[in-house]
Amino acid sequence: MFSAGGKQFTNSVAAELAKKYNRIILICGHYEGVDERIKKIIKDLGFEFSEISIGPYVLTGGELPAMVLVDSIARQIPGVLGKTESLEENRLGVGVPVYTRPEIFALKGKKYIVPKVLLSGDHKKINEWRASKLK
Repeated sequence: MFSAGGKQFTNSVAAELAKKYNRIILICGHYEGVDERIKKIIKDLGFEFSEISIGPYVLTGGELPAMVLVDSIARQIPGVLGKTESLEENRLGVGVPVYTRPEIFALKGKKYIVPKVLLSGDHKKINEWRASKLK
C-alpha cells in the first residue's frame, strides 16, 4: 500500500521485490488514503503487508506511485530490458552523464558538444571517463 509515511522505495527495494515475488498487489489510496481496516484484513488473510513511499511528499492518489513501482521492478526482471548489461546501476551506478545524438547541439549561438572520448570507440577510455564522473 502506498503511504507518504511508508518505507522509502529505492532501486534496492525494487530489485529485492523483483527477486522475491512473482505477484504483487498494489493498493492505491485516494486523497486521504485507504481504510485502516484493510491492513488488518490483509494480514488476517495471511498475506505480507507493507507500506511504501516513493518520496517525502503527498499525492492525490496512489496511481503514480504504482506506475513508478511497476516500471522500476519490471526493469529488474531478466529479459525486460533485453540484456542484463542495460541495468546501468549494475555497471557504474546511477548518475553517470548521458549523451545522445546529435554530436553537436547548437542553441542561441552556443554549441553543446559530446565529449570526444565518448566518440573515440575506445571502450576502456570511455569506461574510465564514465567512472571519473561518479567521484
